[in-house]
Amino acid sequence: MADSRQPPETRDALHVERLGKRVPLPSGELTILEGLGFTIPRGEAVAIVGASGSGKSTLLSLLAGLDVPSEGEVRLDGQPLSALDEDGRARVRGEKVGFVFQSFQLLPSLTALENVMLPLELRGDDDAEGPARAILGQVGLAERLGHYPRQLSGGEQQRVALARAFVTRPAVLFADEPTGNLDTRTGQAIIELLFELNREAGTTLVLVTHDEHLAERCNRVLRLDAGRLVSA
Repeated sequence: MADSRQPPETRDALHVERLGKRVPLPSGELTILEGLGFTIPRGEAVAIVGASGSGKSTLLSLLAGLDVPSEGEVRLDGQPLSALDEDGRARVRGEKVGFVFQSFQLLPSLTALENVMLPLELRGDDDAEGPARAILGQVGLAERLGHYPRQLSGGEQQRVALARAFVTRPAVLFADEPTGNLDTRTGQAIIELLFELNREAGTTLVLVTHDEHLAERCNRVLRLDAGRLVSA
């Protein structure tokens, strides 16, 4: 079991015990996740797969501390998320987590450069522009720094989102159907870039996907069925 008292190099990226999530409904309680337990070592790429409604996105939210479980525990880089309030979980996310979403989640009023600078500015870094320019060049957008999201294609917007996710050098990157809004060719290019950036940064990647071919590129697959883990 991971222990927050261990030196950082010996901690797992994620450790999950007896994790469950239930929500109240007028007709009674709905169980979304039940009895999940697994460990993800540092640097591993893991896919979470399952049919629609199996609990994939809920699990991702719990792993990232965006939601709290009904029971059980998540430790992210040694931090027990359930022991933290929302401000504490937000602080851990700011320090340790990156996100890539299907819908890009770029701020429309900010340029590509400003979108990528934002997490560094929120973290209080003295120099946000330098690293943001560098990683936008790395994802092939050096000539698009001043463009707003509406002026970019879907593939370019997702490249900005990847740059924003990796610019903080997160311990864990969560990607939720990152190619869901892209055509096949553009989506494949984004996936190649995602894995390339992930290898270079040594980040732990947790990828929610319905694409079995994409899942096979990961080191391991966590398969959900009706809220239960059926393979890990």
